[in-house]
Amino acid sequence: MKPFAFLVLSIAPLHPFAAQADVPPQPASGLGGTPVAGLCMLSRPAVFANSKVGIAAGERLKELTQQADAELAPDRKALEAERQALADQAGKLSPSDRQARVQAVEQHARALQAKAEQRNRELEATKVKVIEQIGASMQPIVAQIYKARGCGLLLDRGSVIGGNMANDLTPQVVQALDTKISAISFNREVLTGAGDGKP
Repeated sequence: MKPFAFLVLSIAPLHPFAAQADVPPQPASGLGGTPVAGLCMLSRPAVFANSKVGIAAGERLKELTQQADAELAPDRKALEAERQALADQAGKLSPSDRQARVQAVEQHARALQAKAEQRNRELEATKVKVIEQIGASMQPIVAQIYKARGCGLLLDRGSVIGGNMANDLTPQVVQALDTKISAISFNREVLTGAGDGKP
């Protein structure tokens, strides 16, 4: 009997938003200096990770991931039982019967793999949609603060190696976003395609 392929039959861990401290990173030694007029910085990941709406959305994404994984649990258990039964009975089966059983188990494994991949795609699509939704709420806030602070150029804070971080808009954007919105409601996106059926 040929060995079974070891497939990823579970939901891949989904990291909603990279956690970042809501404080400017410390500049490298000797790279402080004076603030550059008109040059401002923002960390979108830090806004997502530290704002009330971002934290709430992250918890909801974790919940949806757990639900999707729990949905696959009975199928995984049934497949393992099927594999074990085949292993226990392999010596008593004729070559043709054994091959037929192997093929059936592998077919079920492929179906479960497709279902797991489908759920992973749906969760990732959900995350993208949530980021877009929060970003839409954040954009006018950024524009308002950008104008109020007299910025002429906005850089991604994550790309800054060193320098004076006084013009980091991130904490102010988080604070303003918290006053505007604290949570959003959403469910897992449903995508059509392979993996919808049961293994």
